[in-house]
Amino acid sequence: MRKLFLIVAVSFLSLGVVSANSNRPISVDNLPQKAQQFIKKYFSQVSVTYATEDRDILSKEYEVMFAEGTKVDFSSNGEWKSVECKGVAVPAGVVPQQINEYVKQNYSNAKVVKIARDRNDYEVSLSNRLELTFNKSFRLVEIDD
Repeated sequence: MRKLFLIVAVSFLSLGVVSANSNRPISVDNLPQKAQQFIKKYFSQVSVTYATEDRDILSKEYEVMFAEGTKVDFSSNGEWKSVECKGVAVPAGVVPQQINEYVKQNYSNAKVVKIARDRNDYEVSLSNRLELTFNKSFRLVEIDD
């Protein structure tokens, strides 16, 4: 009987954890202030198609999709995590200067169409389909074609 009770309790707990994940639409005004400033600075001329808040037990993240196909993911404090553009380059001000310079010097015909960052590195996708990984010191650590 105890085993059955334990199995039922664990099952309900698991369901509670799964149902705690929620991805709900929000207005741009409900994004963190840093995310709103980022949008105004780099995408003021583009209309927002939707914004969502993805909340789980330990954190929140935000996603914003623009009418021309760009998608930006933000952390809970509003810092950008990734910027993915469709058919256009990621705004130059988003890409760290050292990465921009590396791309210009080594792939002059390519543009940065996606950039993602985390605590350890920056991952950059170019229009020529190359993927570059830079460490936090902006040194190239990997090229993937």
